[in-house]
Amino acid sequence: MRLAVLETGRPPEALVGRFGTYPDMYGRMLELEARPSYDVAAGELPERPEDHDGYIVSGSPAGVYDPLPWIGALFGFLREARGKAKLVGICFGHQAMAQAFGGSVTKSDRGWGVGLHDYSVAERQPWMDGETSVAIPASHQDQVIAQPPGSVVTMASAFTPYAGLAWGDEAISFQFHPEFEPDYAKALIETRRGRLDDADAAIASLDRPNDNARVAQWIARFLKG
Repeated sequence: MRLAVLETGRPPEALVGRFGTYPDMYGRMLELEARPSYDVAAGELPERPEDHDGYIVSGSPAGVYDPLPWIGALFGFLREARGKAKLVGICFGHQAMAQAFGGSVTKSDRGWGVGLHDYSVAERQPWMDGETSVAIPASHQDQVIAQPPGSVVTMASAFTPYAGLAWGDEAISFQFHPEFEPDYAKALIETRRGRLDDADAAIASLDRPNDNARVAQWIARFLKG
């Protein structure tokens, strides 16, 4: 399918040389040789949603509540694209889709969620398998706090009640990062060590087995319909 990345931010520049950009990570996750990307934070968006069959909306250091012109433009594009192309949101992308479709997002008083987190399947979807829980890297302060109308909660944890959302066969989103390889997630935590309460525990958690490949298969099945 014609899949594109809506790139709403970049990893820390010190890590790009080792691990690549978010489009690079999604390419490895979905085993794609190449995929076009749009620098949304620089004002780039497709001319029409129909230009591609599907879009992945990436993570970002920005918050969906920030007064940045490109965020409003992204919301408008997502509303227009819903039902015309498959949408997948990751972290900021998850929050942007929730906000654009009528939910609410804020900086959580629970603080940072980092390291390997465990999530339960709240409502099984056709693109899932029989697994009842997954362990996936997380890296976020913001959280969805009000579920968008017409969505279902697919994944949840005590720390992140709205960890996964779905809008039928039109759109899915996740707060966590299935594209984060453990070494990248560890390196990212190191760049934020001064802002985290227990960076060492978060890094150690990433040595546990993860379900990145399983969630990548979920996303691939959703995109293929």
